[in-house]
Amino acid sequence: MNRRNFLTLTGTFTGGMLILPDFLHALGSQNNLIIGEQCVVFVQLNGGNDGLNTFIPYDDPLYYDFRSKIALNKDAVIGKNKGMAFHPSLKDFAQIQQNGDLTVIQNVGYPEPIRSHFRSQEIWQTATDSNKYSNQGWLGRYLDLQCNGHQATAGINLDSIDNLALKGTEPNFITIKDPNRFKVKSDLEENVTLSNNPHLDFVRKIANSVTEGSDEIQKALSKSKNEINYPKTELSKNLEWISRLIKGNLNSKVYYTSLGGFDTHDNQITIHEKKLADLNDALYSFYQDLKQAQLLQNVTIVVFSEFGRRVKDNGNGTDHGTAAPMFIIGGNNKGAILGNNPNLADLDNGDLKYQIDFRSVYASLLKEKMNFDYTKIGISNKPVSGLF
Repeated sequence: MNRRNFLTLTGTFTGGMLILPDFLHALGSQNNLIIGEQCVVFVQLNGGNDGLNTFIPYDDPLYYDFRSKIALNKDAVIGKNKGMAFHPSLKDFAQIQQNGDLTVIQNVGYPEPIRSHFRSQEIWQTATDSNKYSNQGWLGRYLDLQCNGHQATAGINLDSIDNLALKGTEPNFITIKDPNRFKVKSDLEENVTLSNNPHLDFVRKIANSVTEGSDEIQKALSKSKNEINYPKTELSKNLEWISRLIKGNLNSKVYYTSLGGFDTHDNQITIHEKKLADLNDALYSFYQDLKQAQLLQNVTIVVFSEFGRRVKDNGNGTDHGTAAPMFIIGGNNKGAILGNNPNLADLDNGDLKYQIDFRSVYASLLKEKMNFDYTKIGISNKPVSGLF
């Protein structure tokens, strides 16, 4: 039985009440993760966000030639800067950049791109080449090396399903839907020695993580409160929970959540406008919350999607493409626009050519925010210059 099945069986992801079986004995307490006060919050845009209609080359006539049906009028875009501008739904993104707290990294992708949602997400989550496979995520590998044994709440995934990016050898993360309801009851004995059965020992370790994680999460929630009125959306709720956990000193290094609905083959103008508004409103509330708590410099927010869309529209939307922008908010980033503007005159079979490998962004995060040697988890790409 693999680790994912063990996690499911022990109820880690239910977010509700859990009575652990008597035979699952505790392994004893583990040391806390102590590697500074920085943390990274990932917001994954599932479905392949259309980067060209998110951060828009409004000054390039080819943009309007290729996208006669879905192009944004240059009078409607906002935050104009060196030929690029934000979708009007991202009005607060433009304000955050004006404040110097948002960096746009243009043309992010990877060699030999894959247009399958599942496979491309897997590549981003494992940080492997497109022709290689791994059952461990890049953040899971990082946490394995940073935690002493295992740390139940080193990573927090706000979702209803596990996330490959956080999967490692040890159970160093917990996936929960509603932290307020994640209250685990257990009759486990403390400091029981391991058995001769490695599978049983692994289940015990998972069980111990669930109990420890529940206790730590409830402790953090008890020390924090809502400071901002967040919108009533799923992403807003998740970011509000993350804010509460950060302000409550949970000491997690990684938080992960997602927003779906970006597979805009049809009716793109209406759908994309709404999804970007959801993203904008949720993230701006989170941003204001962290600023008010004087924590923005300690929290780096990373917004990305598994790929962009085709340059030419399909009449009412766009199909799967390749490179797209990433957005970095907070963490004392330099508030810049990195990379060249999309070159619509030099395409690869109708797609944008990537300029910056996403693993270079990961290398920057690990080096600058986590004080960690990124080569230890198999990343060989050099960090992005000028990000922090």
